[in-house]
Amino acid sequence: MKDYSSLQNGSDIRGVAMEIPGGKPVNLTGRAAHDIGWAFGRWLSEKLGKPLGEIRVAIGADSRITGPDLMRCIAEGLCRFGVEACISGMASTPAMFMCCVEGGFDGGIMVTASHLPYERNGMKFFTKESGLEKADIKKILAYAAEAPDDTDAEAVKGRIGACGVMPMYVDGLKKKILSSLDLSEGAKPFEGMKIIVDAGNGAGGFFATELLRPLGADITGSLYLEPDGYFPNHQPNPENKEAMAAITNAVIASGADMGIIFDTDVDRAGAVLPDSKGGAVALDRNRLIAMMTAILKNQYGPITVVTDSVTSTGLAEFIEGLGCRHHRFKRGYRNVIGEAQRLMREGENAIFAMETSGHGALCENYFLDDGAYIIVKLLVELVRSRREGKLLTHLIDGLREPKEGAEARLPVTEPEFAPFTERVLKGVEEYFAAKDGFEVVPNNYEGVRVNADRSHGDGWFLIRRSLHDPLMPTNLESDSEGGLKKIAAALAECLAAYPGLDTGALSELAE
Repeated sequence: MKDYSSLQNGSDIRGVAMEIPGGKPVNLTGRAAHDIGWAFGRWLSEKLGKPLGEIRVAIGADSRITGPDLMRCIAEGLCRFGVEACISGMASTPAMFMCCVEGGFDGGIMVTASHLPYERNGMKFFTKESGLEKADIKKILAYAAEAPDDTDAEAVKGRIGACGVMPMYVDGLKKKILSSLDLSEGAKPFEGMKIIVDAGNGAGGFFATELLRPLGADITGSLYLEPDGYFPNHQPNPENKEAMAAITNAVIASGADMGIIFDTDVDRAGAVLPDSKGGAVALDRNRLIAMMTAILKNQYGPITVVTDSVTSTGLAEFIEGLGCRHHRFKRGYRNVIGEAQRLMREGENAIFAMETSGHGALCENYFLDDGAYIIVKLLVELVRSRREGKLLTHLIDGLREPKEGAEARLPVTEPEFAPFTERVLKGVEEYFAAKDGFEVVPNNYEGVRVNADRSHGDGWFLIRRSLHDPLMPTNLESDSEGGLKKIAAALAECLAAYPGLDTGALSELAE
């Protein structure tokens, strides 16, 4: 019997889609894609209760070279079950959701593996309601194991067509910009501005050529807009230091008013703004969350901001200083978004959720993690700031940033991962609860977070279990130079009691 369970990656599917020298075996094969398409058709028909001939699913892909073949195989699987499949071609992940919400499709499948290496690929699934959850993916993969193996052409019940989801999506972004600035159709709000994009050879080049330029922006100096599934220049990832350095340097060299960077499938983004000294400020992680909070506070009044667990103490102070509430939750973009939606159902004004990786979602945009939409909000505010003769960075002038920060990823060598890491977390909590100069943070939803007073490191650490790998990622920050070393040393001393945990990366920080 077929078994595709290893392809599940939380609420997505991920796998190796092509063979490379020294690489892992291919497990996201054409056959697997066919069976998963068949399974999604079955899952969707059960969910909707519609006649098969009336169900339509759109399929898009980022720039990965395995995308076209996988789209074709998925479409064949959908048709085998009796669902109409429409291949869009190059698309962004947010566009595949929006084609369900506003484009009349019953389902959407995005073929992508985000920022992972070129030999990998995957799938994200959407309905008109939202992206699928972990339990949905588990069920689809179980159904895929039951997909028929024969290739009888007469058994195919649906049909394959073509569609274009990107024009509708881009038009929606344009309308959002113009309406937010009280401008009529045909206006060019970015005339006289240089705004550059680094698409990392992923699917995000459209933002420069199809959105910014038609709205008047000078996009000269943009980087890697051409799709190239080998990603030859740098990893398309706003969290990647090399990628952020590339767009930062480009902003300074070109004198741009803003630089924008997307990940491969455009559900995450970062930005760079010039400062008053001829340099530039990267809007990523804590800064991006702070900027979006300030913008939304001005628009909606006090809000609740849901973030992942590794945001800084300075960000929490900034959010609270705006009169808003900061609610830290578990890592994982679906976790953060789901928590905001839960709080909304309970009556709290949790209209904004963002993970430090760059996944950001707004209630006003269906709680879709849409990098392009986040950038649209920044661009609108950029125009408003220019009208007032201000730099956009004035909105985060009060953000206190740590002097030092690092992440140590600690491999778990103990075979029984769950019980072992549970013992580690319990031991860390008990150890620092009794240690002078440290305070265990209460009401923490993930791992153990500990504050250190000024003489013991002037900062904090968070140790947690990885969502997918045998690791215990540990984030550390200090508000004083040399403080990180003290915090790392104290934690390393505690973890020495657990030989099943490789603390080498932490020890390096403590040296």
